[in-house]
Amino acid sequence: QVQLVESGGGLVQAGESLRLSCAASGSIFSVNAMGWYRQAPGKQRELVAAITRDGRTNYADSVKGRFAISMDNAKNTVYLQMNSLKPEDTAVYYCNVGVYSGTYYPRTWGQGAQVTVSS
Repeated sequence: QVQLVESGGGLVQAGESLRLSCAASGSIFSVNAMGWYRQAPGKQRELVAAITRDGRTNYADSVKGRFAISMDNAKNTVYLQMNSLKPEDTAVYYCNVGVYSGTYYPRTWGQGAQVTVSS
């Protein structure tokens, strides 16, 4: 089994920054990627960004140029640096580990971290 521990959510004003962290432990040898999804109230969960162990990244169009995903392979930790936050970025952000083979397929999910951006 894989365990994921997220941290870094909170309340910020529009234009400010936040960084989310997610540490993975357990049986992670079978996964080659980590990522972040988010779910806003009344909306479907959507992929925000994903990264493979060799550094390939994938971003949602809505966050390109503002968010940056990175991974520390030695620590099995993924980060999401979120800059120039907008009220529409308000959501619960879920870390996950999965497999990337052209498309990212999440397998295990974290508990979620609330991000609230006020206008």
